[in-house]
Amino acid sequence: MNRTTRRFAPRRRALRPVRPRRRALARLVAVYILVVGCLFAGLRLADGALAAQQDERPAAQTAGQEAEARKTGYDGPSSAGDWNLVLINRDNPLPEGYEVTTAPLAGGQAVDDRCLADLQAMMDDCRAAGLEPVICSSYRTQDKQQELFDEQVRILESRGLSEGEARAKAGTSVALPGTSEHQLGLAVDIVDARNQLLDSSQESMPVQQWLMANSWSYGFVLRYPSDKSDVTGIIYEPWHYRYVGKPAAREMHEAGLCLEEYRALVSGS
Repeated sequence: MNRTTRRFAPRRRALRPVRPRRRALARLVAVYILVVGCLFAGLRLADGALAAQQDERPAAQTAGQEAEARKTGYDGPSSAGDWNLVLINRDNPLPEGYEVTTAPLAGGQAVDDRCLADLQAMMDDCRAAGLEPVICSSYRTQDKQQELFDEQVRILESRGLSEGEARAKAGTSVALPGTSEHQLGLAVDIVDARNQLLDSSQESMPVQQWLMANSWSYGFVLRYPSDKSDVTGIIYEPWHYRYVGKPAAREMHEAGLCLEEYRALVSGS
């Protein structure tokens, strides 16, 4: 009996280490399967999240673009129907029911809030150049425009013109109520602090020289140039700037067009 015990004892000692190795291997396989399963599940979740993100991205981008357009006035390629290209003149009165959301300026002035950021940047840069621009007129109500027009008629009548002649002549310098760009909130009269007369002497002032050279890069154009009176119906006003947006302002500046001409170009008429 003792011999048999001694014969098989070594075999039992040899078998003992095998069982832990098998158990360890089984554990490794189980861990491997678990890890692979987790990775697969994670990839599926990531794919789902990415797809959801991509679905949400167009809406987020649209919202961001709309916010940027509101902030800077940029609406993409120009179209004659754009809010910033609305044409107001003696033949195109203010659309019925037109409403303006204004933003206040210093001195009781106001403008359409969509052009405020670009106007502020232009004024700041003009001042940074060592100049003193002053906004002397901006958004006007119908009543205010009527008041200005009637005052101009009275001045001309006092110079001997008949009422009909005075009204016709007044309309070349002060727009009839309902036909003034100031009622859009997109026009500003800017003068030099050292000369605030609204006449041709503004042309030679440093502020006007700077604005005529740079206003287009902020989305503003000199609305009534000296060589376009037959098209605009308004005398030369080297102080009246109109916001049309940066793309349109650049194109108008480069081609030497007034708003009437530019709208006809982009509308194909």
